[in-house]
Amino acid sequence: MVRTLSKECLAQTSGIAEFFRLFGQTLARTFTPPYRPKDVVRQLVFVAWESAPVVLFSVCFAAVVTIMEASFHMKLVVQNDSLVPGFAAALILRELGAVVTALLITSRVGAGLAAEVGSMKITEQIDALSLLGIDPVRFLVVPRFIACVVGTSLLVILANMVCLYCAMLVSLMKLGYSTGSFLMAMRGFVHFQDLVFSAIKGASFGAVIPVISCFYGFRCRAGAEGVGLATTNAVVATSISIILLDFSLSWLFSHFY
Repeated sequence: MVRTLSKECLAQTSGIAEFFRLFGQTLARTFTPPYRPKDVVRQLVFVAWESAPVVLFSVCFAAVVTIMEASFHMKLVVQNDSLVPGFAAALILRELGAVVTALLITSRVGAGLAAEVGSMKITEQIDALSLLGIDPVRFLVVPRFIACVVGTSLLVILANMVCLYCAMLVSLMKLGYSTGSFLMAMRGFVHFQDLVFSAIKGASFGAVIPVISCFYGFRCRAGAEGVGLATTNAVVATSISIILLDFSLSWLFSHFY
């Protein structure tokens, strides 16, 4: 049993070291030529444009639920919901918009990348790239890395704007607040730096998604079961990483308020 645990610990340590090695190689190759603009644009369309309907549809309902639940519980406790617009705007900009968007992109883009790279691994296409003198990290990971960083940041900003607009509509139609009163209440709680910090969170989450997905794809085992397992592990690991990274960034940004 001790031997089994030791082997498992060594395997986990080796896997973590290999992940950080891949992350370092990705960063190094991102800023060195040759660049692949066509691949980046194609991946950006997949990450941002094709994911936008799913993300915006989901965050709209998340904003509606957030402001209605906040109003209900505030009326229940203090019999006054005048602070709901400000609290909802702060929650949307600081947490909801970035985290929900990143988790949705993980479930759509991250799973797709892990399955794609895993399929290439078991069909020996990655080995063929190496034999042809093509760096698999530069060819596969770097374009997806750039696209995810840029695309996730853009989607986070767009999701925040849509969330705030939906919250304002709910306040107008359901809670009885005018547009002006909503904006005035929001100004007391949020500032432009909240949007900047949210975009930074989006870029950080976007950097994690492709690296973890490709990491598990590169380690994919043979067979359909191996591809499925790699995809599942990639989504789970990325989701956990996003939550932990969100906690770390929120703690860091709290020193600037």
